[in-house]
Amino acid sequence: MATDQTFVIVGASLAGATAAEALRAEGFDGRVVLIGEEAERPYERPMLSKEYLRGEKPAAKLYVHDEGFYPDNGIELMTGTRVESLDPGAHEITLAGGARMSYSRLLLSTGAAPRRLLLPGADLPGVAYLRAMGESDALRAAITAASRVIVIGAGWIGSEVAASARQLGAQVAIVAPEAVPLVRVLGPEVGGVYRDLHAGHGVDLHLSTQIEAIVGNGAASGVRTTDGVVIEGDLVVVGVGVTPRVELARDAGLTVENGIVVDEFLATSAPDVFAAGDVAATWNTRYTKRIRMEHWANALSQGPVAARNMLGQHTAYEKLPYFYSDQYDLGMEYNGYADDWDDVVVRGDTAGREFLAFWLKDGRVLAGMNANIWDQGDDIKALIRSGASVDPDRLADPSVPLADLPASPAAKAGGPSRG
Repeated sequence: MATDQTFVIVGASLAGATAAEALRAEGFDGRVVLIGEEAERPYERPMLSKEYLRGEKPAAKLYVHDEGFYPDNGIELMTGTRVESLDPGAHEITLAGGARMSYSRLLLSTGAAPRRLLLPGADLPGVAYLRAMGESDALRAAITAASRVIVIGAGWIGSEVAASARQLGAQVAIVAPEAVPLVRVLGPEVGGVYRDLHAGHGVDLHLSTQIEAIVGNGAASGVRTTDGVVIEGDLVVVGVGVTPRVELARDAGLTVENGIVVDEFLATSAPDVFAAGDVAATWNTRYTKRIRMEHWANALSQGPVAARNMLGQHTAYEKLPYFYSDQYDLGMEYNGYADDWDDVVVRGDTAGREFLAFWLKDGRVLAGMNANIWDQGDDIKALIRSGASVDPDRLADPSVPLADLPASPAAKAGGPSRG
């Protein structure tokens, strides 16, 4: 690779940092510039709602690399810097203040931003969001000082923040329109496990409940539901999802649809521009659809693949989707992807919170979850990758090893299966 080339990464995120690392590991000896809006060097976000929020892990555990990594590897890390615009035709970006920078190839790893509530009272003091390290610091202090915490939203962030707040000793209420937490991802049966988990730890659950306003005189003092009930609390944490940060791409004319549209090689619609992480809507050859994942493992894995494709290696992104969550004493891992299914098969003890769950479509396992069972992950992934039709009764039977379920059609025919 010619040394006069400049590779620019916009977004000093996990995806951006791992891409920069991979460029050097692959032997690229040109200029690498990593630009981030936050004052911090790249860090990982999962602990912000869990161990870091609870004060159990220090900030040093969050960083992707130690402070010396970037200068030691010739990576120009520009923190506290905003990119205002992108001109793909000129291969140029413009920074806040007007400075311009040319690039040979560009990676957009701009991540996502919390979805804001558009309700009366949403701008009152005492209403908090969580995405950045500083917000986690402020939230920890606010939880400690609060008489009661209201969490709006029962997705992953809302559920994890509620659990952490209870573990910090706060009184907590969850308010959400869904009948059970996490129903969109897990469905009603497995979502019900999380409903019972939070209820068992003393969380006041207001599910199937819509909010019309945040109330308070000068500061938040609760939320009012659409049926007129006021739920009192002096800290309101909003966790109603995120939106991909596509502004640069959209304004530059790149194709955008629920994220920056990229192919399986993480290439955008503009020449020499790639995208990775939360912002990338990636064509997935296994599921034959475009998928945008907002999880740590996706950012970790896509960064290096994007880097290799910036170097012209033409490497498809084929990693099986993965995420994890820890709430109270329930830890889980989820492999695969299911946004539509016709059957959920559970193996094990949901009441005892040691079980496996599988999401099936047309008899094939699209995704699997292991909850407080830590030796089945590889077999779950193999089952998903096989594409095999399975007998739901055998899948539910703990006496049948997952590895003994039918092999993939390709394997039976003597051909390779995708992995």
